[in-house]
Amino acid sequence: MRKVVLFFASLVLVFGGGDISLPDAAPVAKVSQKTCKSYRIYIEEDVHLMWQDSPYTNAEDGAYRRGHSVGKAGTWGHAMNYCRRLVYAGHRDWRLPTSEELMHIHHKHGRHFINHRDGDFWTSTPATDTRYFVVYPADAYRYKRYKRESNYIR
Repeated sequence: MRKVVLFFASLVLVFGGGDISLPDAAPVAKVSQKTCKSYRIYIEEDVHLMWQDSPYTNAEDGAYRRGHSVGKAGTWGHAMNYCRRLVYAGHRDWRLPTSEELMHIHHKHGRHFINHRDGDFWTSTPATDTRYFVVYPADAYRYKRYKRESNYIR
């Protein structure tokens, strides 16, 4: 019984609160009530397309380099599933771009995406029975890749 009373007394002292003023203490920062998650998008007005522009993670970069599938990097099948399941910026009708759409945005002058990568990006355009086109943003050309290879997803 004595232990329970001491424990309860300790809780009252710890959680009881009070106004303790420390003259040298820094002021407490105000916390914003805004949502922490922000959706980064790029809208291509001339062709009426919206592009996801969220940051790439270390895990996604590692998946790209090692031939795995994580988030916005992976095999062609993973890319298709990623887009089908994506709920982003209030939309759920995301899809992989065609090779023409992805080449078009990278042929434009200037950098349109804040979050970019120096690697190939999947498209929904088939190249052969076992390959699909990817687009390399630096030159805006398309290249054939096997579906089991890992590439980025835009």
